[in-house]
Amino acid sequence: MTQRPGDFSQPTVEQPVPPSQHRLGAIEPLDELQATLPATLPEISSLDVRSIPKTSAERCRVASIAASVDQDIHLAERITAQEDTGKGLPSSYAEETVLYLAYGSNLASKTFLGMRGIKPISKIPVLVPELRLTFDLPGLPYAEPCFAGTEFRDPETLPEQESESEVEVEVEDKLLTESEYLSEKASLLVETKEVHGDTVPRPRWDKPLVGVVYEVTLVDYAKIIATEGGGRGYKDVVVDCFPFAEDYTPTNPVPSHPSTQSFKAHSLLSPSADEARKKTYAAKAGESSVTCRGSIFREVGSHLRPDPEYAQPSARYLGLLMTGAEEHDLPSSYRDYLSRIHPYTVTKTRQKLGKAAFLVVWAPPVLVMLGFSRKFAGPDGRSPPWLISMSNAVWAAMWHSYDFFFRGIFGDGERTIGDTLAK
Repeated sequence: MTQRPGDFSQPTVEQPVPPSQHRLGAIEPLDELQATLPATLPEISSLDVRSIPKTSAERCRVASIAASVDQDIHLAERITAQEDTGKGLPSSYAEETVLYLAYGSNLASKTFLGMRGIKPISKIPVLVPELRLTFDLPGLPYAEPCFAGTEFRDPETLPEQESESEVEVEVEDKLLTESEYLSEKASLLVETKEVHGDTVPRPRWDKPLVGVVYEVTLVDYAKIIATEGGGRGYKDVVVDCFPFAEDYTPTNPVPSHPSTQSFKAHSLLSPSADEARKKTYAAKAGESSVTCRGSIFREVGSHLRPDPEYAQPSARYLGLLMTGAEEHDLPSSYRDYLSRIHPYTVTKTRQKLGKAAFLVVWAPPVLVMLGFSRKFAGPDGRSPPWLISMSNAVWAAMWHSYDFFFRGIFGDGERTIGDTLAK
């Protein structure tokens, strides 16, 4: 049975989100950082995603019905509204399911089944032509510089013909904020300095986003919303997902234009991505500067890092993505692409000193925020508004200290010094 959107109790008038709660920044990276802390997880045998059955063709067909919960673009808002009333989700929703697209560390059973405690009912690997993988969610300088996100691909810029190379090297000779992309988790933190382009060649996955659609209960989807920012400031979007062909093998080429029957699944998009696009178009038209400025305590979550493609993920985080790709038997060419991404590495003595100094200054408040997020989270895992605001302020201050102090003295905490080939 599939829950119809109209079955949710909801206010008749859409209420605006208070400014202090409108955008999120620190909650999601804090959640990612929890994976680095010691924790009691189930035995690895119980976390094997290979034992999860494949999503049936009938369930995918249901997702293509307009009235299905899988196409309810207000699903996250309604779930959040239910939680905000203090009632939580009705017990009748316990068996209702929704399709959720995963692509980053959520591909790894250690993260999705273990740390997040999600129990998928079924799963199916997919291609999503309208999205591509990025690493633009800021993390912790010198340790976990960034995490994975997605961007919408501009259909007008997509290649008409299949490329012979799965991984192409492109030269970005324009402002990176002028690309026709939107960040799904538009980066969170600081008022930025003027954005500069980079002409260094970089490998890029030029095919559709490769991911896995999980079928989860609405109760588990509420947990996912919680760890993706608690539903505040994030927009639930529905995307077209294409399963792999029946005769799929990992060695098959990945098509730019999949020919299988698509179905709908949910993903979460930050509204600030739309703002970034509007600013991009305005800048192209000469209507405004590409420089984004603002208070570190006001609209914290809407600000981009100066170059959203600059940072490199840690070896630990990349390992989660590669493990997830292997667990789900994703295309060999995609796994090869992940293996080509250079992880952030400390190579200089001053960077080692900087890492130690940075952790001495910022590890205590970050650990306090991690502790608070566990202690004060609701039954669904969501943090209260005051903790969201506090976490955003701490995160913004941390990145300001890096930009204006630590980086100049101790060196780069986002990218391996001298690494100009791959991100």
